[in-house]
Amino acid sequence: MAVDIVFGAAGSLQSWHVVWLAHPTGGAASHMLVEKLPLAASETLPANRLVSLDVFRGMVIAGMILVTDPGTYSYVYSPLRHADWMGATATDIIFPAFLFMAGLSISFSFASQIKRGASRTMLVQRLLRRSVVLFILGLVLNGFPDYHLRTLRIPGILQRIAICYLCSGALYLLATDPREQVEKERISRQALLMAGVAFGLLAVYWALLKLVSVPGIGPGHLDTLGSLPAYIDRRVFGINHLWIWGLTPGKGVTYDPEGILSTLPAMFSTLTGIVAGEWMRSSRPARTKALGLAVAGCTLAISGLLLSPLLPLNKRIWTSTFALLSTGVSVLVFAAVYAVVDLSGFRRGVLPAKILGTNAILAFTLSTIITSLLDRIHLQGLTMHEWIYQNLFASWLSPHPSSLAYAIVIVLLNIILLYPLYQKRLFVRV
Repeated sequence: MAVDIVFGAAGSLQSWHVVWLAHPTGGAASHMLVEKLPLAASETLPANRLVSLDVFRGMVIAGMILVTDPGTYSYVYSPLRHADWMGATATDIIFPAFLFMAGLSISFSFASQIKRGASRTMLVQRLLRRSVVLFILGLVLNGFPDYHLRTLRIPGILQRIAICYLCSGALYLLATDPREQVEKERISRQALLMAGVAFGLLAVYWALLKLVSVPGIGPGHLDTLGSLPAYIDRRVFGINHLWIWGLTPGKGVTYDPEGILSTLPAMFSTLTGIVAGEWMRSSRPARTKALGLAVAGCTLAISGLLLSPLLPLNKRIWTSTFALLSTGVSVLVFAAVYAVVDLSGFRRGVLPAKILGTNAILAFTLSTIITSLLDRIHLQGLTMHEWIYQNLFASWLSPHPSSLAYAIVIVLLNIILLYPLYQKRLFVRV
């Protein structure tokens, strides 16, 4: 497996390509190969890099940690909970926002590399490598720390990101003409294709949910047992490899929120991110860019709400209306962050978000490991999580504030742990 560690000091950047080489016999024969690679300053952290990209990504990571690490799930404020099944909360928007940011990154990163002369073959190789590493990392985190292969969950957050990144990136490369420049008054051919495919996926998925019959149940069911995505995941993976909390009363585990079929509408967020990236890379005035994003975000979100009586909002099976709403909100929030941070030049208080945003995958990995370890280590008959919460928070705060305070401290802990890397300009890229 390989990662790129990028660092810079005094305005210069260098890159080390780190590869773990495992000898078939293991043991001392395994070693790490570190290659120092030349890296232009514009490749990873260009001078004109949008700070809002890192800030928004950091906000999303912070939100993810906040909602997954309460002191106790018995006392969580409703906006910080996922919808039980139908409907959507602020928490349900976090994952689509991350997929949207992945699409933005594809547009900026790939276009920059193409401009510097990178071939399609080279970019496809990088795309495949990063996607495979992300997928494997997701499996590693799913199994941590026990790694029982018989019950290892196969779908997951990083796995879905990997698939959306791979498919969307491949489509972008397929549609990209290196000779074509982004023009001020014309939407690029890539953007039009991405938009067409994105809406096409939503239409196809809507039809599949409504028209395809689940054996023994029938068509059009959107519940935890009878929905088409749940049925496909059970048939492909088996219930032992699905999310352990994907339960149907009296039936046990029946679905996975990051399953196979529901990845189709999830890709809508990534493709929309690419379209937004093409819009942002154009030579249009900055205010026009911000306004265009805001209008597009509102249009998507309102469309999702207006169509929800026909197809309910549901994050667990990622209905087409949920994809519209969640992506629209993501675009709208990013437009606001861009307007404040890049357009207005406001930088006060954004450092914590930048720390998380510039090392997003590492932050996700670190938070997952911290959560798992705190739930496994025991002290005085309690898990470390329970002991810290009960003694340091619940002992003097009322239930809801104490549960939230614990989650905030976990977010701050992740920021503190990643700050030395940010300070030394160390950025881990898969």
